[in-house]
Amino acid sequence: MIKPTPTQQINIKIYHFGICALIILALFTMRLFYLQINLGSYFVSRCKKNFMRVENTRPLRGNILDCNGELLATNRPVINVYWCGSGNNSLSGTQLAMLDQLEAILENNLREDRDAITELAHHERHKKNILIATDISMDQLSKIEEQFPDHENLSLKTEFERFYPHCHSASHVLGYLGREIDRELFGRMGLEKTLQETLRGQEGTIIHTINSVGRNISDVELEKARAGQDVRITIDIALQKIAEEVFPKDEAGTFILMDPYTGDIKALVSYPSFDPSVFLQPMSPETWSSLQTKRPFLNRAFGASYPIGSIFKLVTVSAALDRGIVGEEDSFYCRGYYEFAGRQYFCIRRHGHGRLSTQEAVAHSCNILFFEIGRKIDVDVLADYGARFGLGRLTNSLFPETTGLVPSRRWKIEAKGERWWPGETLSVAIGQSFLLATPIQVARMIASIFTGSLVQPRILFSEELVSEPLNISAHTRDFLQRAMRATVQQGTGRSTGRMKDITIYAKTSTAQTCSWEKRDLGKEYLAHGWFVSYFWYKDFAPLTLVVLVENAGSSNVATAIAKNFLIRYRKHIDAENLA
Repeated sequence: MIKPTPTQQINIKIYHFGICALIILALFTMRLFYLQINLGSYFVSRCKKNFMRVENTRPLRGNILDCNGELLATNRPVINVYWCGSGNNSLSGTQLAMLDQLEAILENNLREDRDAITELAHHERHKKNILIATDISMDQLSKIEEQFPDHENLSLKTEFERFYPHCHSASHVLGYLGREIDRELFGRMGLEKTLQETLRGQEGTIIHTINSVGRNISDVELEKARAGQDVRITIDIALQKIAEEVFPKDEAGTFILMDPYTGDIKALVSYPSFDPSVFLQPMSPETWSSLQTKRPFLNRAFGASYPIGSIFKLVTVSAALDRGIVGEEDSFYCRGYYEFAGRQYFCIRRHGHGRLSTQEAVAHSCNILFFEIGRKIDVDVLADYGARFGLGRLTNSLFPETTGLVPSRRWKIEAKGERWWPGETLSVAIGQSFLLATPIQVARMIASIFTGSLVQPRILFSEELVSEPLNISAHTRDFLQRAMRATVQQGTGRSTGRMKDITIYAKTSTAQTCSWEKRDLGKEYLAHGWFVSYFWYKDFAPLTLVVLVENAGSSNVATAIAKNFLIRYRKHIDAENLA
């Protein structure tokens, strides 16, 4: 093997060195290309973050107004006071004297709080801003403006906070806001949640230029925040407040006032209620725990199902009339109980009503006629007629709702794994057994008896008016109307029947929640009380009224609430027309 000459050896080394240099240069070029091209935008943004801050500005949330344009939910200005650091190493005597004056105006003890003064001095030294007072009053604002006009160490900034002028009123309709991690407020319930995107608006963008110590130098607004849209709803706040005032504060239940033709909800009370503004600030566990009594966040009008008792008798008698099981002119004798399969089924009046016609049985809410119907009719027929009246079906309203339940043979097999027993039909015929309905379903059922249509409840004026024909004969509807009129003239609702210039059609109900033997064990075992009505005053448009009082023991409390409302309603209408 020939040994390379010294010159050749040098050339080989130069060649290898050149190859290595080229490889290193190529790697260096590739790295530069990667950093400049692939990661260029990343490093530019990192560079900008050293002296630029992007802030999203919150838009004004849209207002919620009642049917007459009165504000139900809006935004109020909140003025905050900031100390603006000026770069001094420590707070001067003049600045401390100024803080003493501020303490007197703001009524706080800032100077006595060593931690607060230390933090204030830190922000003063680094030319930063620090919040020293929130939500000051107009009187405090005027004093600050007067005593410290254009002071370099003070800055007043205005933010906006959600405000509910009527506090608890219509809280289950309006809902409330909850704060996310980034401190933006989102709707958590009611219209605030359902219409979140409509009410929210669009955020704006501001770029802040800051110096090396974090002091703001300039601001550039890239995009203005756009306020959310205003929403007009069907609630009449005057009627809403009357309904809330007549509802006993020691009871739980609901009150619905609805236009039977359009489905517009004029008033909706779900009690107990809550103040939506309590959720705008951090809440202690104790406060949250105190709010849980009697489930105040449950919208009882839409989100809760109840046994409806004698109200279902309107369904039962409709099926019996259409099927020829009973006639309008039939009469029967009530002795206080009905015997079936070796068992006694009692009437609401244990010593009996005596001889009654079919219409009188409805008016006096006598159980005996309906036990007789229950013996002759199939439960699936009752289920069919219940569905015709909208029971066991969603109303398709804007609010979350439950479906309720109208039992049938098939349902019991699937849900309970048992056959349907004939005695259970007797219970369904009077509105008991497994039967459940929401108050809003009952409201449109009562309305349909007079309008001939099942209307979809509306809470927004922008909602389309939707209804479906009631599949009940006009002759049967006419009977139901006469029976409901007789209820207030001579039956269970007669305490509301003597009101000047108000025409009332009604039905009362005492709906059991458990067996009669438990009714003495406590209030939670008492029956629910119902009062439902279709009424009008003079020549004003008719309205549908539903009152439910949980565990009231009888319908008397609900009837009294309805009567008090009607008296106040009449005065309200008269006062409006005199104005």
